[in-house]
Amino acid sequence: MEDPYIWMENLTDERVLKFVNEENTRFREFIGELPDRLIDKVKKYYYLPNIVEACITKKGTFVKVNEGGNQIIKVLETNEVIITSETLEKELKDEILLQSFTVDEDGKRLAYNFSIGGSDEGITRIIDLESGKIVEEIKPSLWNITFLEDGYYFARFYRKEKTPDGIDAPAERIFLKKGKEEKMVFGEGLGSGYFMSIQKTKDKKHALVTLSFGWNKNDIYFGPLLEPEKWKKVYSSEVPAHPIEYVNEKLYIYTREGRGLGKVIALENGETREIIPEGEFPLEWAVIVKDKLLAGYLVHASSLLKIFTLNGELIEEVKFDMPGQVYPLDNNGKTAILRYESFTIPYRLYKFDENLELIDEVKIEWHFTVNEDFATSKDGTKIHYFIVRGEKDKKKAWVFGYGGFNISLKPRFFPHVIPFIEMGGTFAMANLRGGSEYGEEWHKAGMRENKQNVFDDFIAVLEKLKEEDYKVAAWGRSNGGLLVSTVLVQRPDVMDAALIGYPVIDMLRFHKLYIGSVWVPEYGNPDDPKDREFLLKYSPYHNLKSQKYPPTLIYTGLHDDRVHPGHALKFAKRLKDIGASVYLRVETKSGHMGASSETRIRELADMLSFVVKTLDVKV
Repeated sequence: MEDPYIWMENLTDERVLKFVNEENTRFREFIGELPDRLIDKVKKYYYLPNIVEACITKKGTFVKVNEGGNQIIKVLETNEVIITSETLEKELKDEILLQSFTVDEDGKRLAYNFSIGGSDEGITRIIDLESGKIVEEIKPSLWNITFLEDGYYFARFYRKEKTPDGIDAPAERIFLKKGKEEKMVFGEGLGSGYFMSIQKTKDKKHALVTLSFGWNKNDIYFGPLLEPEKWKKVYSSEVPAHPIEYVNEKLYIYTREGRGLGKVIALENGETREIIPEGEFPLEWAVIVKDKLLAGYLVHASSLLKIFTLNGELIEEVKFDMPGQVYPLDNNGKTAILRYESFTIPYRLYKFDENLELIDEVKIEWHFTVNEDFATSKDGTKIHYFIVRGEKDKKKAWVFGYGGFNISLKPRFFPHVIPFIEMGGTFAMANLRGGSEYGEEWHKAGMRENKQNVFDDFIAVLEKLKEEDYKVAAWGRSNGGLLVSTVLVQRPDVMDAALIGYPVIDMLRFHKLYIGSVWVPEYGNPDDPKDREFLLKYSPYHNLKSQKYPPTLIYTGLHDDRVHPGHALKFAKRLKDIGASVYLRVETKSGHMGASSETRIRELADMLSFVVKTLDVKV
């Protein structure tokens, strides 16, 4: 199929750079001085302390905190600062995104990843915590570092070059590094679409390896930690599954076999025993702390904590005061650190050893209400959504959706949404098919040839809000950008504004751009005539037609190396050429993983400004 805008996939083409500069200027003219008036409101909430990662060690709990525009890795108990994004920016004289970190059990070695301009591909540094010196710097970054006494395992993702065993990128492999020597130990012969992760058991004697294909099929390997040649496949499933822990000669596994709602099983001497059976609602995760199983359930997209014995007997249920999400940040077998988040609570940190204890929190002192409702989709399916309101409801709704890749949308804190609510706006978040809010069947009902269900679900929520006299801004990012762009093309009447961020839009070429081929299991293969048929039916890029469109903001980052910016650029150009009211915002220092705090705050303030202007909200 002829693509007249294919030249826009070349991000070094002078015509593309000229288009980007012109469109950035045109967007600035459209929103005028609004960002200057709103940026401090966004900054106020973005700058609140927010603990997002934790590692328990003998020297204390290492945490990553986003605070005051700075990303900090520090020891929670002593407040000792290890590294900050600010110091990295001074050193490298560029904008830095501090991504993730891990520490060995003794608190002697710390590995952290950071990237320049928010790209996925970055740099890994390993530091000696006793001397403070950088021991290693590796480019591009390594993932899933698992420390050993005299080295470490890690995963390397090949984006451009072939793997050591000659497989074309994108592909992943696990290596063992000792001294300057590194050796590939897992993944030989596996092609695109396979992901792998490694963890060691709490007794430090065994390795647990999870091999995933796409967002469905999983195999689990188990064996002696230091002898990778003896790792053997012990469990295989056509649905998501991963190892929990090896305790008392039993391998505990989380699996979505059955109705896809999640359960815990144990393998012992070749026998499989069900420990926690499937329930009415999805089991999201489980960890073992001493002689207890902590299990996180999702009830209409909100977390419920249940505590079991290792044999699966229920001890107690823990409910939270407001719909929120709870998940483990780390667990050393004796203590678990759990993180809670809600629409108006950036975070709470809980410790669990014998029982649940709140150890830290940040919350907003203002009156908010969080309600829940359901809309009815085209085929009769009930679609749950959250509604967050402040003291006033001026019938202006900002609606967020995603619907894909087995990702559930749970209550979370959006710093740019709080000012909108304070101005009388209403925020809604829809739990569409394609996610994992109601188990694996819910995911499958929104993938591949079933993708239209996701769009119908979102349309149902938007329609209901419109019927309730709301002016509606629809917002989605990444796969959610595909959602909003498709609904924009299919039903522009159900929204008064559209925000499309870092989107996948050209469904016939997504697999040819960057790492897009790894999404084939979720979306389908455009090179397969059968898959191409259903992809072409909804592909927003190919179904654009001349009709009345609401004001639309498409935003992306030139450093996005996961979803190619060409999707956004081509769609914006095509919309513009048919006379649509479309605006393009291209961040030159932003990638799919995010950006530095200042860059991100500017982007969020611009998004808020666009919603405020298009929905006519009084500032």
